[in-house]
Amino acid sequence: MLAAGITGSAGAQKRELVTINKDPFPSSYTRLESVPTLITNATVLDGKGGLMEGADVLMQDGKIKRVGKNLKAPRGARTIDGTGKWVTPGIIDVHSHLGVYPSPGTQSHADGNEIGEPVTADVWVEHSNWPQDPGFVRAAAGGVTALQLLPGSANLVGGRSVTLKNVPGRVAQDMKFPGAPYGAKMACGENPKRVYGTGENNPTLHRPYTRMGNVAGYRQAFADAQAYQREWDKYERDFKAGKDVLPPKRDINLETMAGILAGDILVHMHCYRADDMGTMLDVMKEFNYQITSFQHATESYKIADKLAENNVCSAMWADWWGFKMEAYDGIRENIPFVHKAGACAIVHSDSEEGIQRLNQEAAKALADGRKVGLDISKAEAWTWLSLNPAKSLGIDKMTGTLEKGKDADVVLWDGDPFSVYTSAEVTFVDGAPVYDRTNPDFNPVMDFELGQPGEGDVE
Repeated sequence: MLAAGITGSAGAQKRELVTINKDPFPSSYTRLESVPTLITNATVLDGKGGLMEGADVLMQDGKIKRVGKNLKAPRGARTIDGTGKWVTPGIIDVHSHLGVYPSPGTQSHADGNEIGEPVTADVWVEHSNWPQDPGFVRAAAGGVTALQLLPGSANLVGGRSVTLKNVPGRVAQDMKFPGAPYGAKMACGENPKRVYGTGENNPTLHRPYTRMGNVAGYRQAFADAQAYQREWDKYERDFKAGKDVLPPKRDINLETMAGILAGDILVHMHCYRADDMGTMLDVMKEFNYQITSFQHATESYKIADKLAENNVCSAMWADWWGFKMEAYDGIRENIPFVHKAGACAIVHSDSEEGIQRLNQEAAKALADGRKVGLDISKAEAWTWLSLNPAKSLGIDKMTGTLEKGKDADVVLWDGDPFSVYTSAEVTFVDGAPVYDRTNPDFNPVMDFELGQPGEGDVE
């Protein structure tokens, strides 16, 4: 909370205008040291639908300097022969719980669901993030350069999400993507009513018990946020009119909800069924906010036209379905159908294991789309892993494609990344390697892992 603009007149001292600091936990991210790096003669996917054979990618000062042919390495540069290899923008996973449900997992550091109230917009997932989760390094080995941490899906509103650069950090703020807007995690369908309907997790409330109870909860939360914002607006108007007024009492829960209504906080909503998503589009219009993405979204194929019309992304799995009733009507062609409808399709993980192989998830979806006759290129399909996720997180002006001036978040693959036999060889964040398969001594080892390498590690 800040006091701004001391006002007053001779002989009379007035209170200062109180405003709310919207960034009380700023990013402390510092770009890792790097040298100019030129990758030559590779197959390059630019992340926005283009493919170039025999192309070069130059990274310098943390940025993409050039993409083209016959580029010259600057003085002191590292040159990598990319013959037979592929270069892509780094993978961005929009649905991760790394750091809040670390792997290996124990109850003592399971910090993803603030169960107890259906609306917990006051919690910020960055305050649960444990930077020493070994899963971050595993994700880097799979080509992940950025990710969104989300609270779990127990609540109607689970709290604020945060976007991270996938880099080592001593504290959570060291990983925070500079300039990325906040998100809010909301959930519809079975989870909130299962968690609260029996009263087990809130004996005084027993709500929501049904899907209609879910919707009532969202609507009341947004109505309360509107009233809260009106109080602050009135306070500022009265202050500027010269009245001696006190600010309203802060409500951290309603601040996040009001931030959604103001467009400062992006909504990422766990929803499986098409009818649930359609209902939430109606709630969105009633309160005039924007849902940025539906997450999991196994039935997006049924409403792909509506998603395109309303500029809502859909984050999906390639073939996870059927593990509960609301996930039962999933199909393997979901992602390509959404893509072909002109909507923003994303491949996400929601898994500490899946995040290591998101390129293969995209490959499966691409293959299933082609089997039913959808003509989608590999270059288009890569937008599901980089540009579209960047759009949904509000960071597409900074990353997600290989374009001059963007962050050098880049992956060098040892072959076609849509092949099951291909691995990420080097993963760069801002031009600095954060994982190098050719140099194991270089790769980070978390304190948690010392003396106990994980399954599959080579000593």
